[in-house]
Amino acid sequence: MSCSNCSTANGTPRGCQSNGTCGTDSCNKLTVHDWLENMVLPAGQQPFRIAEVRFKNSRKGFYRFLEAMRPSIGEAVVTEVAPAGYDVGRVTLTGELVRFQMKKKKVDPETEQLPSLLRKATDRDLEVWQQARNKEQEVQKRARELALRLNLQMKLSDVEFQGDGKKATFYYTAEQRVDFRQLIKDMAKAFGIRIEMRQIGLRLEASRLGGIGSCGRELCCSTWLTDFRSVSTAAARYQQLSLNPQKLSGQCGKLKCCLNFELDAYRSALKEFPKMETKLKTEKGLAICQKMDIFKGLLWYTYKDEWMQWHELTAEAAQKIIAKNKNGEVVTALEDYSQEEKTEVKAVAFENVVGQDSLYRFDRPRSRNKKRSGNRNRNRRRSRSNDSK
Repeated sequence: MSCSNCSTANGTPRGCQSNGTCGTDSCNKLTVHDWLENMVLPAGQQPFRIAEVRFKNSRKGFYRFLEAMRPSIGEAVVTEVAPAGYDVGRVTLTGELVRFQMKKKKVDPETEQLPSLLRKATDRDLEVWQQARNKEQEVQKRARELALRLNLQMKLSDVEFQGDGKKATFYYTAEQRVDFRQLIKDMAKAFGIRIEMRQIGLRLEASRLGGIGSCGRELCCSTWLTDFRSVSTAAARYQQLSLNPQKLSGQCGKLKCCLNFELDAYRSALKEFPKMETKLKTEKGLAICQKMDIFKGLLWYTYKDEWMQWHELTAEAAQKIIAKNKNGEVVTALEDYSQEEKTEVKAVAFENVVGQDSLYRFDRPRSRNKKRSGNRNRNRRRSRSNDSK
């Protein structure tokens, strides 16, 4: 996920202007393509004067602006913050598409509590904002040391400074309730700013920090996924996956959200299959299902006393046997319904994969100098023996 403006010049992002955040917003987290940008409004309809602004990581908000401002996507703006101060962010969406986003997130456009855009960010605003962001890592490290000194069972995962640098929001995760009143006093004394503590879940923490999943791509929660639905182990059972927590859990420590993506397709496909616990009655004995392949539509059954010999049946054949069993009929054997394909193995003649090369081509050739040196040594020995005589 990148754009042409993210190329670097002398080690500095050319076009991002905010330490890796794209200026055109084509490689940001949770970005939305404005497909209504080039469309002309109908006659008599006023433009929608609410913009979507993105801050650090995936935090976004809706802000009302004056008609004369007209912000554009990727532009840095100064936003209003209650009760005091201001923040700096980048516009991610404008126009009629913002109305659909507000409806999706259940935000009333007519509410009076909606904050407003103060102005477009100046060079001074961007300088103060950049200085505040540069202090975040050092402040986070110092805050973790203060929390460890107080023996608080919490994890400070991220720090976000306000645009004016007068307030910082600390995001933390904890299994139990934490009394951090003394921690707030110590941090306010150490940093000289207003402190806000905000508890988040493990999945929201992973979405803020980001990362690479086991599939090799960026995490879904940090790129496009906005709603975190509950994931149960039943989703893994439907998909015939082994219940291994190391393989099924994501970076947040919980079950992967992608287990729900194909769950509906598996459920619809399993309607054509018989249940695994259903036994087939044959004259040779009861047949028990051992394995199921949803993609190929096959099942493997074994007799109760012959566990090593598996019989391959299609889902339709298994359903026919079950229907006959319900009517009181007992089939002769599974071999009559088996769909095993016998493939003839052709005898392949020996082929010289090496070609015309010799098998000794990697051996070092014997040098002739060794023979000469050997002959010289023999002559010397003979001369010595003759002298001794």
